Amino acid sequence: MKFNQFGRLDPDFATQVAELKQIHFLPGDWENTPPADLLSILFARCFPEVATASEITDREERILVNQDTSLAQLLAKKPDSITRAEFYTAALQLLDFIVADDFPDLDALQAMAKWQLPTVTADRLQGQDLVAAFYLLLATRGKNGQNFLDLLTSRGYFNGFFTASEQPHFVFFNGKSQAVFDTTKIIREVVYVESDLDTDQDGQRDLLQTTIFRPAETDQGLAVPVLYTANPYFRGTNDMAPVSYDVNKDLTPKIPNETQYGDIAYHHAQPLIPDGHTVTGETKSTTEKPVDPGIYSLNDYFLARGFATVYAGGIGTRGSDGIRTTGGPEETESTIAIIQWLHGDRIAFTNRTDGVTIKAWWCTGNVAMTGKSYLGTLAVAAATTGVAGLKTVVSEAAISSWYDYYRENGLVIAPVDCQGEDTDVLALDTFSRRKDAADFQRIKPVYDKMMADLKAGQDRETGNYNTFWDARNYRKHADQIKIDFVSVHGLNDWNVKPRNVEQLWNKLRDLPINKKIFLHQGKHIYMNNIQSIDFTDMMNLWFCYELLDVANDAPAVLPNVTVQDNAVPETWHHYTDWSEPTTPRTQYFMSGDGLQEQPPKNEEIVSFQDDGTPLFLASDQNAHHWESLLMSRQTSVYEHTRKLFLTPEFTKDAYIDGTITVTLQVAVNQAAGQISCMAIDYGQEKRLKADPSVLQARGQQLGYGWAVDDVKEFQLEKTPSEFHQIAKGHMNLQNRHTPWQNDALTPGQFVTLHFALQPTEHHILAGHQLGIMVYATDMGMTVRPNTAATYELDLNASRVEVPYRR
Repeated sequence: MKFNQFGRLDPDFATQVAELKQIHFLPGDWENTPPADLLSILFARCFPEVATASEITDREERILVNQDTSLAQLLAKKPDSITRAEFYTAALQLLDFIVADDFPDLDALQAMAKWQLPTVTADRLQGQDLVAAFYLLLATRGKNGQNFLDLLTSRGYFNGFFTASEQPHFVFFNGKSQAVFDTTKIIREVVYVESDLDTDQDGQRDLLQTTIFRPAETDQGLAVPVLYTANPYFRGTNDMAPVSYDVNKDLTPKIPNETQYGDIAYHHAQPLIPDGHTVTGETKSTTEKPVDPGIYSLNDYFLARGFATVYAGGIGTRGSDGIRTTGGPEETESTIAIIQWLHGDRIAFTNRTDGVTIKAWWCTGNVAMTGKSYLGTLAVAAATTGVAGLKTVVSEAAISSWYDYYRENGLVIAPVDCQGEDTDVLALDTFSRRKDAADFQRIKPVYDKMMADLKAGQDRETGNYNTFWDARNYRKHADQIKIDFVSVHGLNDWNVKPRNVEQLWNKLRDLPINKKIFLHQGKHIYMNNIQSIDFTDMMNLWFCYELLDVANDAPAVLPNVTVQDNAVPETWHHYTDWSEPTTPRTQYFMSGDGLQEQPPKNEEIVSFQDDGTPLFLASDQNAHHWESLLMSRQTSVYEHTRKLFLTPEFTKDAYIDGTITVTLQVAVNQAAGQISCMAIDYGQEKRLKADPSVLQARGQQLGYGWAVDDVKEFQLEKTPSEFHQIAKGHMNLQNRHTPWQNDALTPGQFVTLHFALQPTEHHILAGHQLGIMVYATDMGMTVRPNTAATYELDLNASRVEVPYRR
């Protein structure tokens, strides 16, 4: 175990005392309290689940402070102080570490150093040193990844925190909001926000169903900020299989053209907006309760800490009007309409029919957006509008350009495990209005037309970047982002590939905003329940700073770039930047001897076949199995369908930082062609699994008697593996210059390709080799041609450039 803690503040002693008093941990007259009594009082605070002295003593009797003495026995002697070793032996047990399993020798200080847990330095603790030790303990992370004050919270520490005459308010400790709000009385309600859209063309503005979860204390005058998640899946999904595309087909030759970006650039034209719905009155009370719970544990965590959470599916989802457009401008407008209502700039109704409006009177007007995948994507989209009220975004595994999700360099490219999916397929998936038969029947002709428009616009025949995709490229408007921004992405995410976050990061780099990025070793996942990093604490700092104006200096405290090491478990590095254009690059030349740093001399032309589709279709049709066989240096049925080039073994560790680029001189014996490249780490090693393991099911309590989450961690494989895919990339041989221009391709004629693989941050261990594999068909992502082809590669003009961190 190692606990990386980036979100813990180190305030001065006066601040520590003030905060400890504010949370009722430290007696107001502590300085005049006899030392032995103070020691007993502070340890007693660590057992909020019991109320009597005898029960507290019983709990203390279960905790050792050394081989022969329990905490209760020590305190019974009325000592004036406690040794550092005794204090931390008890502290580790309070943090839920098990002596028999985790530190059987009772050497707590050694264990804490090994696990990267903080300690005070005084050898004997009393007075100020004792108070400082307890302050630090409350901010220290336990075995389940949560800090000790969160553990106490889950056991009832803040129950009944406010007196009957006291106005509820936010309470902060170590710069973070605490769970002083009563989660048994959460107010759940639904409103219908009126948009400026009429995407279902019924002559009325689309109403957007919005689900609200807010602290009951808002009914007592407390105004709170909002964590808003735009979730197209919130009201259900449909079966996509019947409309998924067949990818077992030859690549279509393209007619050469001279298309320039200006020819296909999207320019937004505001459609005519119908008159608003008739208003008959106004109220402060809603009439509808939600039928769906919240879906994100991070939101649930903050709901217990005073942040309201809001979910909205948007246009075309069940309970709302409109039609899905899969990332189109209409979905962006639908997303920000909810923010505008929360900020007081738009009206909402209590239901769809009565015309009674309601304001977000309980909201401060400050909004943050959260969510992963499509949810995080809409957060990115909203940020590019500069909408008032949106203060920050925490987007995880988010798309920043839909072309980079479904296409690449003139090719149709599927997200992992989604072969045959496209924008129209996803629109069907999220069009949950379809579940209400009569509602769907009324707008079916408009829906059918929209689906036809999506099918035509996405253009699966060419795979080119066009006006349709330009309208779905949020990076075009990145200069409109005026808010502080947090991005989270998995370096093994082959659903929303890392290019989406890297290209957005490049746009954010020079903007006058605070920006942070977290890169983990997972796939398409959330990271707030990973044991080895205090992501939730960091976000608590961040949201308190952004939404509540807490002077906790979060932008300076949190690293700009936080990256999980792929080779060393539970290790997170922090940097000032990632994938900088100025990162030094090492050039390797492809040769018959592998990858070498010396330029080639009279290298040969090598060839490989692209005829794997029949083999794949006759097998289990598992793209992951195919990929493993392709990467293996052992003999396989796909060996002849690729060329593999290896560096010599690394003599010392190296860190790839950013985007590997390849330049290839290629010919194919037909009028259409595609090239794929993969960067691979070779070397027998127990590697981190890209799917985090559950260490403790339901092991994190997000409040008292409230929501729970599993504790997870990325763990090493049980047996060594030969290789790991670092990155990959693809290009159509007819899109050598841009994804919107078709280049001529003559069978057998060599052409030069230059393209980037997906960006990464990868630690290559000494003794390992970097491999670059060149192949054509990617069974999991590209179309799978039925016609065999022969590709030739001129090694005299083929190379790769690898960026290494200094």
